[in-house]
Amino acid sequence: MDRPVTTLFMLMSLDGKISTGAGDGLDFDRDLPRVPGVAEGLHQYYELEQKTDLWSLNTGRVMAKVGANELPLPERLTVSFAIVDNTHLTDAGVRWLCARCMQVVVITSNAAHPANEVAEPNLSVMYRERQDLSEALRRLRTEHGCERLTIQSGGTLNTALVREGLVDFVDVVVAPLLVGGRDTPTLVDGPSLASVGELSKLRPLELLGCESLQDSYMRLRYRVK
Repeated sequence: MDRPVTTLFMLMSLDGKISTGAGDGLDFDRDLPRVPGVAEGLHQYYELEQKTDLWSLNTGRVMAKVGANELPLPERLTVSFAIVDNTHLTDAGVRWLCARCMQVVVITSNAAHPANEVAEPNLSVMYRERQDLSEALRRLRTEHGCERLTIQSGGTLNTALVREGLVDFVDVVVAPLLVGGRDTPTLVDGPSLASVGELSKLRPLELLGCESLQDSYMRLRYRVK
């Protein structure tokens, strides 16, 4: 392939939710440690996360939600991030990512993105007037040496990647929790299919592994056919 091998790796509830509710004030990372019966096994997800690829794809919205725009500069990790963002990151948020990561690639269709004003040696800005995810992944491999990529973005971007055939594997940790809520983000969101003619956008899966973890957690691994 002329793009990285990709794995969608996420923590979700049994009903497919990836947050505790609608709005940026609610978040799994902040909220699940407060939920008895769920908090006890949460460490297993973070332990598995430490074993994912050295490149991660995420969004500016998620980074802003975890505090990138306000937090003090962190210590550097051995991971590199590709961040899809138009409006959520500030220049401080971009600098925070540069301090944290080996490489940072901001993928944007905003010609005035704050990343353009940040001068860091490990920062690249991939600008295109029209967001082309397939081309962005190709450039991550050819220009930045990204061979394998873990996707940990929001439900809308996850759906766009799945429907364009850009996700090769799915690896989900299922928390023993029912969240509900029509507006609560799920593993794959975005526009619904509207006709039988769009059924080709569905992606069947081949089960590779089903693992029972401690404290009623599950790990499910699939290959996307």
